[in-house]
Amino acid sequence: MKLEDRVMTDLKSAMKNKDQAALRGIRAIKAAILLAKTDGRARDLDETEEIKLLQKLVKQRQDSLDIYTNQGRNDLAKVESEEIEVIQRYLPQQLSEEELIPVVKSIIEKTGAESMKDMGKVMGMASKQLAGQADGKTLASIVKQILTQ
Repeated sequence: MKLEDRVMTDLKSAMKNKDQAALRGIRAIKAAILLAKTDGRARDLDETEEIKLLQKLVKQRQDSLDIYTNQGRNDLAKVESEEIEVIQRYLPQQLSEEELIPVVKSIIEKTGAESMKDMGKVMGMASKQLAGQADGKTLASIVKQILTQ
């Protein structure tokens, strides 16, 4: 099922259940999809673009959550964390750091990377291969860790 169809089905169900947290998160996804579809390219999103869109939404909310937490605004931080939880339901299962390390090591072997100068090559290939399965920050820290050993 396409993301847009899934979102519409879940939106109806959240409305029936009066789940405000789910409604906020799902409406944010729906709005982002609508914006992406009407950006002038006049086409549907493929799965990779959908994942990137969802990751962007999670990252925006994570940044807001960090700011609210630092400022002691727990009421707003709670709203952001609820939305993150809802949006992450639509993302593929995230890999743990332990699961990422062997994948990153194999990518480093394939690219022949030896130092931090080659980080861009490794990150490019890793981002394509692990699309939606790993956060960019986590991936970058693992690549740095392995390349500096």
